[in-house]
Amino acid sequence: MRVLGIDPGLRTLGWGVIEAEGGRLAHLANGHCRSGDGGLPERLLSLHGQLADVVARWAPDCAAVEQTFVNKDAAGTLKLGQARGIALLVPAQAGLAVDEYAPNQVKKTVVGVGHAAKEQIQHMVRMQLPGVEIAGPDAADALAVAICHAHHANGRRLHALAGAAR
Repeated sequence: MRVLGIDPGLRTLGWGVIEAEGGRLAHLANGHCRSGDGGLPERLLSLHGQLADVVARWAPDCAAVEQTFVNKDAAGTLKLGQARGIALLVPAQAGLAVDEYAPNQVKKTVVGVGHAAKEQIQHMVRMQLPGVEIAGPDAADALAVAICHAHHANGRRLHALAGAAR
């Protein structure tokens, strides 16, 4: 199963692609989409185009997006929500199933605690994907989302198989 993990952001949207086979994980690629300057519509269009290129290039089987939390100001939260809409829309347009994970769930799955620091996340991503060169903190978060999805999707498959065997 090839998983695309996405860490939504309006300035920088992180992405990571992993291959999950059974309990084994392998890094394929990671990076970030930068929205650049200009008005909000142009920035969202830029993110859309870049993420669509990632999906076309890496042909994932599914996608996982980190849920965002509320910022201190309403305008920032709304803009981030619009970028998150792009993160959900692009894989859905490609026909992919898209799951969402809360930040604490991602941290707990990857690090073991729900309130891990960014450095801890990066360290555990490197441990689970040996030899990975991480493009930056947003890409590390996206890889963590992909890892989280791989673990949860594998658990759901095992649960379904156990139910079918009964």
